[in-house]
Amino acid sequence: MAETHTFRRWRRAAVVGLAAAAIALSGCSIQISSQPDPSIGEDTMLINADHGNPFFTKNFNPYLTNTRTASRWIYEPLILVNPLDGELNPWLASAWSQPDARTIVMTLRDGVEWSDGEEFTADDVAFTFQLLKDEPSLDIKGAWQHIDSVEVDGSDVVFHLQSEDAPSLSILGQTMIVPEHIWKDVQDPGTWRNEDPVGTGPFVLGNYNDQQYSMDRNPDYWQADRIEIEHIILPATNSQLDTVTRGYDWAYAFISDVEGTWGAASPDNTWWFPPGGVISLVPNLEVAPFDDVNVRRGIALALDREEIAETASEGYMKPAGQTGLILPNQEQYLDPEIPDAGMIAQDEDAALAAFAESGYTLDGDRLVGPDGEQLEFSLTTANGFSDWTRAAQTVQRQLGDIGIKVSLKLPQPAGYQSAIGNGDFEMAIGGMGNGDVYQAFNSLLSSDFYVPSGESTTNNFERYRSPEADALLAEYRATVDPQRQGEIVHELQNIVYDELPVIGMYYGGIWGLFNEAKFTGWPSADDPYMIPQNYDSAPLMIFTHLKRVNGDDQ
Repeated sequence: MAETHTFRRWRRAAVVGLAAAAIALSGCSIQISSQPDPSIGEDTMLINADHGNPFFTKNFNPYLTNTRTASRWIYEPLILVNPLDGELNPWLASAWSQPDARTIVMTLRDGVEWSDGEEFTADDVAFTFQLLKDEPSLDIKGAWQHIDSVEVDGSDVVFHLQSEDAPSLSILGQTMIVPEHIWKDVQDPGTWRNEDPVGTGPFVLGNYNDQQYSMDRNPDYWQADRIEIEHIILPATNSQLDTVTRGYDWAYAFISDVEGTWGAASPDNTWWFPPGGVISLVPNLEVAPFDDVNVRRGIALALDREEIAETASEGYMKPAGQTGLILPNQEQYLDPEIPDAGMIAQDEDAALAAFAESGYTLDGDRLVGPDGEQLEFSLTTANGFSDWTRAAQTVQRQLGDIGIKVSLKLPQPAGYQSAIGNGDFEMAIGGMGNGDVYQAFNSLLSSDFYVPSGESTTNNFERYRSPEADALLAEYRATVDPQRQGEIVHELQNIVYDELPVIGMYYGGIWGLFNEAKFTGWPSADDPYMIPQNYDSAPLMIFTHLKRVNGDDQ
């Protein structure tokens, strides 16, 4: 996944909801409770997943940025990827193979129908990819950055790639497929709102108005026997307090004091906040002294990650290591030779020794360089991202304790994104890590994304370049041997651990809130079958796991 996509996901995850309400309520000792709508039946799910502005626009084109959230429950991909660990699950494709690193063969599932009764075929898949080629703005996964041509062979779809590119499997697999018999007549698919959507997914559009819409179970869905939800209701407007009190079956939000708010509101409320990325310090490697690995190592050794994680995430998330991996999600990829799973403990003596390697010494309470000037820099984060701001303030204080002067810059989110994209920063709060290990390291390290400061990039914001890393990434793309891929991932981890192109601090959370009164089977730490977000395609998997509590009695 591109770094920009990761950024958006984390920011969506980190919006502070209920913070003020939690403080006010706890200060007054008021017990909050959930009040479910009695008109909503036992077979119906109320989901806080789509938000109007303040009203809904009827748009179910799954490729547009302002599409309704539920469009991704109507249209399905070939492969369903769990962003937690990168696991690939057969979906509209029942199987796939890679006879070589330039060829992917997708075998389509039998017995799938569009919701209007038309048969789903390989021609629909070929049509979809041609549509994305003809309308590049719709190619939101960047499929045609990898494809040379597509051909149909019976129930197989064969993708010929532009180069040796084994990791492109997950990118192509995540493309949502649309019906040729409807979309072939659309005059301008790049602006079409698709108000009467026809898909292969588990739900079809029910009632709709600009304040609320509903979804109805698709009785002809290819997994209909696994869908026990008859209806879904999605309201347009939700206050912060609504998240707790309205009786939602599923919500997605950061909540201060989740146990005392969401947990206390109903005995049936549960939550799961797995790690979804590594919140990090991102040095601009083209700005002195961050081009010096000893300086980066000194900063890494000076940080107390336990305190940073506790302060920034209010104790929800744990400190992160320096491997580029999200643990425990990706533990199977961890190089066992890296000490302490990559965790760097705070050690001020070792930090000062690292700085001394580059001529920095303590002069009273100041860390000064060979020129006698104090080491100082600005740390950029986005105004309004309260968890990142708390992390930045903690870093500022901890580095101040060893004589480094850190000033904070807090531009608005658009200004922050522009700054890191253009290299207009000294150090920034950002991130690394992704459920797909290749995409994670490629986004972080590949010189394909390198541009000098002053020019814009969408990945590799730190401006890292390494022939060794580029060679390893190229070799990964060229092999379909899982063992060799694993060895390469170990080598890439060691680059991140030794060279510290970014400095990991703590994990960014995925904020899943559930109610088990009507439906059970939610993903959890004990059963992490899917990321607990209720947007994008993840709910397709979750819907097939949920069971009605009173289903046998209906």
